[in-house]
Amino acid sequence: MFYHLFSTFNNFPGSGLIQYISFRAIVAGVLALFISVYLGGWFIGYLRRKNISEQQRDEKTDPFGVQKKGVPTMGGIVIIFSILIPCLLIGKLSNVYMILMLLTTVILGALGFADDYIKTFKHNKEGLNGWVKIIGQVTLGLIVGLTLRYSPVTVMNERVDTRIENNVTIVEKSPEVKSTQTTIPFVKHHNCNYAELFSWLGPDWKYRAGWIFFVLLTVLVVAAVSNGANLNDGMDGMCAGNSAIIGVALIALAYISGNTVFADYFDVMYIPGSEELTVFLAAFVGALVGFLWWNGFPAQIFMGDTGSLTIGGIIGVSAVIIHKELLVPILCGVFLMESVSVILQTQVYKFTKKSGHPIRIWKRTPIHDHFRTSVEQVLSRDPNCIIKMKGSKDLHHETKIVLRFCIVTLLLAAFTILTLKIR
Repeated sequence: MFYHLFSTFNNFPGSGLIQYISFRAIVAGVLALFISVYLGGWFIGYLRRKNISEQQRDEKTDPFGVQKKGVPTMGGIVIIFSILIPCLLIGKLSNVYMILMLLTTVILGALGFADDYIKTFKHNKEGLNGWVKIIGQVTLGLIVGLTLRYSPVTVMNERVDTRIENNVTIVEKSPEVKSTQTTIPFVKHHNCNYAELFSWLGPDWKYRAGWIFFVLLTVLVVAAVSNGANLNDGMDGMCAGNSAIIGVALIALAYISGNTVFADYFDVMYIPGSEELTVFLAAFVGALVGFLWWNGFPAQIFMGDTGSLTIGGIIGVSAVIIHKELLVPILCGVFLMESVSVILQTQVYKFTKKSGHPIRIWKRTPIHDHFRTSVEQVLSRDPNCIIKMKGSKDLHHETKIVLRFCIVTLLLAAFTILTLKIR
């Protein structure tokens, strides 16, 4: 709103600042942080007065006796509003990428809210039907993928060269094209073009097949990261902390992709308009940091699926927009680890259950729960199971587990950015 207002009436003192991405990103991040802290405090009081709290947690599974029942939930609402308000105020609302991110926030926020509503008010611990979640995530993935395919403004320049002559920056760009190319880590002067994977179909059909593959990959990335973030949300400050670090890395990647000088320096494709993602992602990080004020141990509020599904979707869509989806397994390595641990544990247990001695690879999944669960706790509930990875007898408090997971994410985020130069 203010961006378009000051752009129209640009005679006000200081109105030119609104044109700078860096200024708007900083303002969006700080504003989101303050909104999140203020709104979080008010929301916690409101939920407590209405007796809307977490009822599904079992404190007996925690060897340290941490009480989780009775803590207000659905705090993802705070995160969503803390993102939307700054973006609506100072974001460039005519930018297609900003529109896609706002749409992502609303759609997955509504999906997560429906799940939390059923769990909290209908007292159904299963929540929203799993297929409904998948359909919502697939729908969002299709919207994003098809928009990038058919919108006339979602283009890219594969190569950008900049040089300085007479104190003036000269920019030479390859033609703007719609392309299925994406950045490959560790490989210099080369992008992966999905269309080339289907070159055996001929010059016309390989292009169509490449875009179909890109759209389907977008759906996969959105669903995978969204569910990964959801699984990571199991300890106080875990999902918000990891996601904030990932968000900072995405800010750097978005700024690089939308700036001709940095795109040239890092030898990545230039995507006009993608710099607006910096403003959105700054609000995203600010909202998460503000939420940590209340969600850090001991948590005074949980984000619920309203927050975790939205967070994962935002990360996945952002990566796809700037054509960095192949970096997601590195950047979101913690989310990937959580998802893989659950899939392997479930499938192995199911396959060996008929033998009478089902096998557990880890004591408990998602993998973060493995480090705070004892062998005795598992055997008390499942005496016939065989645990392959028992780990240390010394269990860790969740604050230490959260801190270590965040350190791992920080290292992965740094490595993700370094892959642009290690080529």
